[in-house]
Amino acid sequence: MKLSGDGRAMVSTAGEVKEEPLLEVRDLSVTFKAERGGFIKRVEYVYAVKRVSFQIRKGTTMGLVGESGSGKSTIGKAILRLAPLGEGTIHYGGQELTGLADNEFMPFRKRIQTIFQDPYASMNPRLTIASIVAEPLIVHAQAMTRKQREELVADLLEKVGLPADSMNRYPHQFSGGQRQRICIARALSSSPEFIICDECVSALDVSVQAQIVNLLQDIQDELGITYLFIAHDLAVVEHMCDEALVMELGEIVEQGPTDSLYRSPQHSYTHRLLSAVPRMPTIARAH
Repeated sequence: MKLSGDGRAMVSTAGEVKEEPLLEVRDLSVTFKAERGGFIKRVEYVYAVKRVSFQIRKGTTMGLVGESGSGKSTIGKAILRLAPLGEGTIHYGGQELTGLADNEFMPFRKRIQTIFQDPYASMNPRLTIASIVAEPLIVHAQAMTRKQREELVADLLEKVGLPADSMNRYPHQFSGGQRQRICIARALSSSPEFIICDECVSALDVSVQAQIVNLLQDIQDELGITYLFIAHDLAVVEHMCDEALVMELGEIVEQGPTDSLYRSPQHSYTHRLLSAVPRMPTIARAH
């Protein structure tokens, strides 16, 4: 087996091509320091994530589901280097990220973007939409004139279903669903390959959730973006994801193709999750 020139495919001597995963997490553990006791303090290390391993293929969507506190958002933060990594490794595009210095990891922040749960909290309310969407371009020192940035922002807003003149308004002038569309436009501005969607529809009305999910799928069809879709609602994951990981108390208890998980869940925790959520209404996607 040999690596291809771009490091993303393995070729056997028989000529068979096997694509490498875009993201590979191996035995990932994340620990946090906690102080216990009264007058006499003792330090303990609490596992938020314990020996988690998975792969995500390029152009697919991996669902990561579980109750609040199960550790699913911590995995997303660990990939972004926003949570302390205790053990394990993270490989992206065949390159290990865990040993990189901050300046060496900086180019990957352009390639890996995130969409947060609360769109309003993730935007500066004092900035216009144009400044918010263009912020990644400035951070990553894209060589663009102001006019070029404005044209790109207008194109991105139209791509997510908002009029171009929205760029001159402020976050408080939009609904929750519109704000999340703005956050999607911001995530797309640096032309990422991989987006972490961290509970990005859980704060929205059910009908708006379906619209945002369909928008993300349309963007994936057009741009080939890979998603890690973090959610506690298996109904949304069923509609969105190719494969799913089910987490309980920091560990993966079940994983596999989404269809198989829904058709014949093997773990009792997956059964409980499936029985506890309402079905998401289906909204036809525009073609």
